[in-house]
Amino acid sequence: MSLWPNNELTARLDIRYPIIQAPMAGASTPALAIAVSTTGGLGSLGLAMHTQESLRKDCTEVSAAGAPYNANFFVHSEPVDDPARSADTRSLLAPYYLELGLGQVPEAVSVPSFTKKHLEAVLDLRPPVVSFHFGLPSADAFKAIKGAGLFTMSSATNVTEARELETRGIDAVIAQGFEAGGHRGTFSEPYERGHVGTLALVPQVVDAVSIPVIAAGGIGDGRGIAAALALGASAVQLGTAFLTCPESAAHPLYRRALNEASDDQTRITHAFSGRPARGLENRYLREMAGHEAIYPDFPILNTLTGPLRKASAKENKPDFMSLWSGQSAVMSRNLPANELIERLVSETESILERLATKH
Repeated sequence: MSLWPNNELTARLDIRYPIIQAPMAGASTPALAIAVSTTGGLGSLGLAMHTQESLRKDCTEVSAAGAPYNANFFVHSEPVDDPARSADTRSLLAPYYLELGLGQVPEAVSVPSFTKKHLEAVLDLRPPVVSFHFGLPSADAFKAIKGAGLFTMSSATNVTEARELETRGIDAVIAQGFEAGGHRGTFSEPYERGHVGTLALVPQVVDAVSIPVIAAGGIGDGRGIAAALALGASAVQLGTAFLTCPESAAHPLYRRALNEASDDQTRITHAFSGRPARGLENRYLREMAGHEAIYPDFPILNTLTGPLRKASAKENKPDFMSLWSGQSAVMSRNLPANELIERLVSETESILERLATKH
């Protein structure tokens, strides 16, 4: 008899284990998603920063492997252009540009949210699962995706957001605890409303909605998975744990930083993108702290910090890299993704068996 709880979500997603690899735009790859999905979990592609060509290429590659996968998009509100704030931020970044030999700071521009072309690609490629960060797309776009029979998920960082997602028709909600790495999925400002830890957030969301809940944030091994299942989650989503897999696109410096991280080394910062995100502290995070009021809206700031991140990586300096990480970095394994899934499954089953024999 299987020790894993009976689960409608795993049956619906056609996966053996309720383990989802987080999308992680910029770090996820088709190879990572395929390895996770073909080992019984759900692999994901973070497509928010993809061109249309690369979006279609990556989805087609994973689809050809014959395993289910999750296509993830950002659905942020369109930013308000504020020339004064952009100018102030450009002045703030100018010394870093000079230090790295990048010349003048470019003019600030924005990147559009979930567009008509994104919707067309989704309806054409039909990924089995479509997930969103920062809320949901427009009512018409979401209706079209649901009408195509695709399974939908989105992140919530408090109970109010989870209820709103259920009301709008989401199929499953990702309860993103405060420990999670990368961008906070908060879409109901102020952002501080989403500062709820995973252990407290998951059971409250489970009690508040009638759809499956996926626990995310600070889960790095079988103990965390078993705990999330005990809290009522139907599945877990892990991101940081997969960054050190050889299939991820994480830079070698990024991997080393994760391996050397301590339990208290992550910080929430707005300094890279204009939205709060958790990453490992480095020089840039320290020196930019306290300037949040002048940053342009997300994702405008990304276009100003992007050249710094790329140049820093090219010079093998972690100073200006966005080292996104959850509070579980110290648990990183450096295993191939299929071996990591197998290890997580073995650890979880061992704990579930131990708990079952105590009763």
